[in-house]
Amino acid sequence: MTPREQEIQRRIELSETRVVKAVFPPTTNHHNTLFGGTALAWMDEVSFIAATRFCRLPLVTVSSDRIDFKHAIPAGSLVELIGRVIKVGNTSLKVEVEVYVEGMYCGGREKAITGVFSFVAIGEDQKPVPVLPDLS
Repeated sequence: MTPREQEIQRRIELSETRVVKAVFPPTTNHHNTLFGGTALAWMDEVSFIAATRFCRLPLVTVSSDRIDFKHAIPAGSLVELIGRVIKVGNTSLKVEVEVYVEGMYCGGREKAITGVFSFVAIGEDQKPVPVLPDLS
């Protein structure tokens, strides 16, 4: 493995981000399930945190590549959002977020949502900058 590949792997491991949230009525829709917009906002936040922990630079979200809603998330559930950097470019990162749902009072959990978010690191001039220092 090259020094760059080793550094990328090290940063990926250190930047994994996990957040647990409770689904309460202010976050639900008329079906009494988690509102999709709320889920997307939570996922964008977790992906931003993982990306920031990876490079420690100012970042902007440039796209959400794909979001798959596999299961409804009922009110009264717990959700765990897990963000992991899955691709590192020169000035950009991709972060996958998986959302798991579990009942508050019963065991078991299942994957409910997955999504991928892309970020670009920017400098003070708002132009893209490298996400990693030169490791050659």
